[in-house]
Amino acid sequence: MKTSRLLLLLILLAAAAALGWQIHARLDDLGGEKKSRDRQARPVPVVVAPVERGPIARERAFTGTLEAHAEFVAAPKLGGILEHLAVDLGDPVIRGQVIARLDNAEFVQAVAEAEAEREVARANLAEAQSLLKIAARELKRVDQLSERGVSSASQRDTAQAEQLARKAHVQVTRAQLAQAEARLETARIRLGYTEVRADWDGQGEQRLVAERYVDQGETVSANSELLRIVALDPIKAVIFVTEKEYAGLRPGQSVSLSTDAYPNRSFNGVIERVAPVFREATRQARIEVRADNPDLALKPGMFVRAGVVLERLAEATVIPAQALTRRDEVPGVFRLADDGGSVSWLPVTPGIRQGERLQIVQPELSGRVVVLGQQLLSDGAAVILSEDR
Repeated sequence: MKTSRLLLLLILLAAAAALGWQIHARLDDLGGEKKSRDRQARPVPVVVAPVERGPIARERAFTGTLEAHAEFVAAPKLGGILEHLAVDLGDPVIRGQVIARLDNAEFVQAVAEAEAEREVARANLAEAQSLLKIAARELKRVDQLSERGVSSASQRDTAQAEQLARKAHVQVTRAQLAQAEARLETARIRLGYTEVRADWDGQGEQRLVAERYVDQGETVSANSELLRIVALDPIKAVIFVTEKEYAGLRPGQSVSLSTDAYPNRSFNGVIERVAPVFREATRQARIEVRADNPDLALKPGMFVRAGVVLERLAEATVIPAQALTRRDEVPGVFRLADDGGSVSWLPVTPGIRQGERLQIVQPELSGRVVVLGQQLLSDGAAVILSEDR
């Protein structure tokens, strides 16, 4: 009997507790709804900015390295001892200037010997020509005697053979003289090779020594590098781009260059060459930018940033980029009503972004848009401008 009464009491207590919990939850829901309605009715403070019309450009920034626009590596055509080095690192070099000289005693002697051989060949030619003249006079005398019947036919044949032999000897000595002159010219050329000149191709009459590979007094071999001479005006910036940016680049496009060495200065350049192939390892293409460098401020090896304008519009609808927001993955903006008391949600199609400016392709947009406070807004929400507040 007592057990039944206790069980009934426990059931009544449990029912009372459940009823109390339901009442409490209902009161909380009613309170939350009231707070939500109060919050929706209260104006949301926002910051707005005007919609503008003006130019905008689509830009891309790349990084790269500066290289010399042209370079010339000075190297001797002969081996020998480097007797004199006329320039050093950083020195200016004029086209055609003698920048190095090898020990040339052996080659001077070779020229002297070739000159002597030429003189001998000249003397031999002069002797052969004199003998030819004598043979010609002898043949003429024999012919005169033959007309008077004094000389015989055999004498004339002998004189004529002598003349022909002298003619052949003249031709041989002339060939020997030409050979001697050729040897002399070769000796002079080899002597000239002992002087290394800065004879580069291309524009520019003056360049700078970028690297020195040897010291005076060293023994160098033929075609070994002595100096690297570079042209710094203009200078070349090399950047690498992916397939996505490649289609928008072409020769003749303007480029803005900047370096850490001159943080407050911008250098103007133009795309000079676009590689027709991509590197398989990186899937990038090489782009060469030409930039004027009259004061030689830019140096090869510097890290450079390149800004390229891929597209430019003279007239576009532009808003601050921070005005763009999304609702259900749809881009749009909150446009301020004409009375300034509410906003309306307007889906838009964004276009070019330039820094903190954004083009709106469609629809046509005017007035003012919300740039701060969008996360608290919904379509038709009441707002109060921060400046008014």
